[in-house]
Amino acid sequence: MATDYYGVLGLARGASDNEIKKAYRRLARDLHPDVNPDPGAKERFQEVSRAYQALTDPEKRRIVDLGGDPFDNGAGAGAGGFGGAGFGGLGDIMDAFFGGGATTRGPRSRVRAGGDALIRLDLDLDETVFGTTKDITVDTAVLCDSCTGAGTAPGTHPTTCVTCSGRGEVQSVQRSFLGQVVATRPCPTCAGTGQVIPEPCPKCGGDGRVRARRTIPVKVPAGVEDGMRIRLTGHGEVGPGGGPAGDLYVEIAERPHDVFTRDGEDLHCRVTLPMTAAALGTTLTLDTLDGQEEVDIRPGTQSGSVLTLRAKGAPRLRATGRGNLMVHVEVETPTRLDAEQEKLLRELASLRGEDRPAAAGAEGHGGLFSRLFK
Repeated sequence: MATDYYGVLGLARGASDNEIKKAYRRLARDLHPDVNPDPGAKERFQEVSRAYQALTDPEKRRIVDLGGDPFDNGAGAGAGGFGGAGFGGLGDIMDAFFGGGATTRGPRSRVRAGGDALIRLDLDLDETVFGTTKDITVDTAVLCDSCTGAGTAPGTHPTTCVTCSGRGEVQSVQRSFLGQVVATRPCPTCAGTGQVIPEPCPKCGGDGRVRARRTIPVKVPAGVEDGMRIRLTGHGEVGPGGGPAGDLYVEIAERPHDVFTRDGEDLHCRVTLPMTAAALGTTLTLDTLDGQEEVDIRPGTQSGSVLTLRAKGAPRLRATGRGNLMVHVEVETPTRLDAEQEKLLRELASLRGEDRPAAAGAEGHGGLFSRLFK
């Protein structure tokens, strides 16, 4: 036989939530084990706590009003002791005394936030260095202009779901060897929203959004690098039900340059000098991203030397100033000489005492082998 939970609290059927809470407060104050040492008080307190739980939970109370027992001789209920896992602990008493109570999940909103979108933008080196503005074309979900996100046909409105009565979920009570089991699941008719659309919008089919192709201008700041992303807030996918749009991320892909390579804010390039120009010095006209620059090559410049052109690199993205242009020098040794050229080089070598140069490490040159054999 089902327990009369109303009678346990000394109430009549149909008592209001306020009456149930007042009755529990009064009985819990008298029966709690911390204030009542009577051995029977603890059992009575657990019985009162279980009655309060049954009558403050809407679904459990519905089962009680139908003549059932939501706990079915204890199935689905906790131990109920003070501070234990079941009802009757300190948290439940505080809820009863200070305004808490049972909560339900309720229907979920049809309106949900949209997702983010990602698109790649290919740029040349000068565009990433100096910045640019590009128009990009994206294909994303946008707000339906026919229903403005409502999902309903013109002149119609959503209606309360008759299956779940607007709760967004349905429950079923089944008997098993454990007792009565209450199962809750989203309503299959309204998908948990508590509402149905009897006449969906013919353009979006009730989703509140449609796919469309748009052209968006993107301002690329000076100094961006390959792989960086630019965030365009609110330009992503519009959410179901016309929910707020996500963000659009534009990922920068920097095309390789024929002359320059990039390392952060610095640019690098290579120039090849004839042997005579490196020895005597010269002036080069170098094409940079800023235009032509005159570069002085000092006499005696060696292969592998690096010349630095200040502030001719990329701008610093989050600071002031620019990086540098690093010019790597390679000295070219001639491989073919005519008779006159060879004669002149031999005369030069003789004048410099280089016609029979000593190998590195020979005696008097301080090399590795000279040190080992001393």
